[in-house]
Amino acid sequence: MNSRTYLPFALPEIGEEEIAEVVDTLRSGWITTGPKSKRFEENFAAAIGGGVEAVSCNSATAGLHLALEALGIGAGDQVLTTPYTFTASAEVIRYLGADPVFADIDPRTFNLDPTAATAAAGRCERLKALLPVHIAGQCCDMDALGTLAGKLRVPVLEDAAHAFPATFAGRPVGTLSEVTVFSFYATKTITTGEGGMVVSRDERLLRRVRTMRLHGIDRDVFDRYVSAAPQWYYEVVAPGFKYNMPDIAAALGIQQLKKARRFLERRIAIARTYSEALAGLPLRTPVVARPADVHSWHLYIIQLELESLTIDRARFIELMAEQGVGCSVHFIPLHLQPYWRDRYNLKPDSFPVALDAYQRAVSLPIYTRMTDVDVERVIRAVRSIATRFAR
Repeated sequence: MNSRTYLPFALPEIGEEEIAEVVDTLRSGWITTGPKSKRFEENFAAAIGGGVEAVSCNSATAGLHLALEALGIGAGDQVLTTPYTFTASAEVIRYLGADPVFADIDPRTFNLDPTAATAAAGRCERLKALLPVHIAGQCCDMDALGTLAGKLRVPVLEDAAHAFPATFAGRPVGTLSEVTVFSFYATKTITTGEGGMVVSRDERLLRRVRTMRLHGIDRDVFDRYVSAAPQWYYEVVAPGFKYNMPDIAAALGIQQLKKARRFLERRIAIARTYSEALAGLPLRTPVVARPADVHSWHLYIIQLELESLTIDRARFIELMAEQGVGCSVHFIPLHLQPYWRDRYNLKPDSFPVALDAYQRAVSLPIYTRMTDVDVERVIRAVRSIATRFAR
């Protein structure tokens, strides 16, 4: 396939503003965590609103690890989450010697099913937190999960890697629970290349996150070197990590954040065009459970009606590639992955809804650099394959 004619699954939109901001950072002489990281944190917290503060880090995985550690999760504890996610959502639990407890998903949204979560929680002896994941950018049912957490007297840590900017019942994701973590990976709705953000109203929790993100040192390096008389003395108060976001990355985030509303509007428009154009084919388009919510549309996941097709999902993706369109699969459920399967003695049918969703799922390209011509090209490819191989 000619690279000039191939439409990749995802591409970031980087403009002259981001380039200029990064160049300004390089010329400033301060390229690690410093003034621009702080500015990005402040701007991001303001964008979320609701009195939250934000702490940047070098990935959402790091942010989840930091947040769990700050919540006091430790060896032998249990954290309830979903198997229908990327492995990072669960691996951070293992970093701390705790165990994930998986519960099945809602077949419409692929998000954690509150009923299944309640049943799973009833089998736990040391449950210390809930960790829902807002799949594709649609918020979980946070009323139901919040009620469950309240009954269990455990905090909620939201994995919002897909969900900026998204809302639930009129409230922005980031203001719904004790702590939320966002991702700025290259494919996300805004990007810093690599990066994440921990958001909370809990000053104590965020103080611990700030300390642990840089070796357990009690003062940020930037604060120690900006005064006329550098405050060289510091204390290591815990065995921390190396999770800080450098200013080069934050520079990208500062400018990307300014474009977040435009980016969202474009993703919504693409999703709407897909859903209208793909209706009536042997596939399911995404269900928006609460139309009044803001869905960030990080992913657009269709589900093939395999019973009505003469090809399987793998062949569908191959045929899309032959027509010059890149697709992906989100996600391979964790209970099918060797580590999680073997450690917790899980079977494919342990989570039947997640298994069925995975077997049908295909993620179509959805990103802001796509033109209307690109969108129509994806639609034509899907329609031609689904029509040609319909039973």
